[in-house]
Amino acid sequence: MRQLPDALMLFTAGLGTRMRALTATRPKPLIEVAGRALVDHALAQADGAGIGRIVANLHYLPGQIRAHLAHRPDLRFSDETETIMETGGGLRHALPLLGPGAVFTLNTDAVWTGPNALARLRAGWDPGQMDGLLLLVSRERATGHTGPGDFDLDAEGRLSRGRGFVYTGAQILKPDGLAEIPDLVFSLNRLWDRMLAEGRLYGAVHAGGWCDVGRPEAIPLAEALLGEAARDV
Repeated sequence: MRQLPDALMLFTAGLGTRMRALTATRPKPLIEVAGRALVDHALAQADGAGIGRIVANLHYLPGQIRAHLAHRPDLRFSDETETIMETGGGLRHALPLLGPGAVFTLNTDAVWTGPNALARLRAGWDPGQMDGLLLLVSRERATGHTGPGDFDLDAEGRLSRGRGFVYTGAQILKPDGLAEIPDLVFSLNRLWDRMLAEGRLYGAVHAGGWCDVGRPEAIPLAEALLGEAARDV
């Protein structure tokens, strides 16, 4: 029987520099899209998948995020107030709160339509052959995304660096390899590179819509995507 992850690292510590004036007085996860904070869009994915344990990291304007999420008794905070540790360092710092085993991670600067993103990952997770499973969309369907794609997929779902698919910010990872990285601050790309070299990083394709909300001009694109999905229900 597969061991299915039931803990989620929610990345909420970023400075949001690409959002410019919108993040001068509030953290990016609290920027609203269609009347709802970005972090609440992310939490809807967690709730829809029935995630039992959620940890959010804090750095920029942490008091606002604590206050906004105070109604969530299932959520704990990983404090990076002194030093923001990026995705890799931040995940490693939060492991005592997340517990043992593989974990979900989810960025908070995107919106989703269609099937639940985390449930899709859980359904595809096979720890016997995978150390990581990333949720992707094709470059052509990556609303709001600028630049090339991130990965290519082979026939078995194994990943290589490429341009065909964009990483959506949702994944399952075995965090064991984080202990071998000496730096305090580092990206999860370091862990992905090890998994790629060993042929144990895989991808799953999201069947619905996705919008990268990393820039102010992406907000109306995200709202249009959500509006279209609501009309189709």
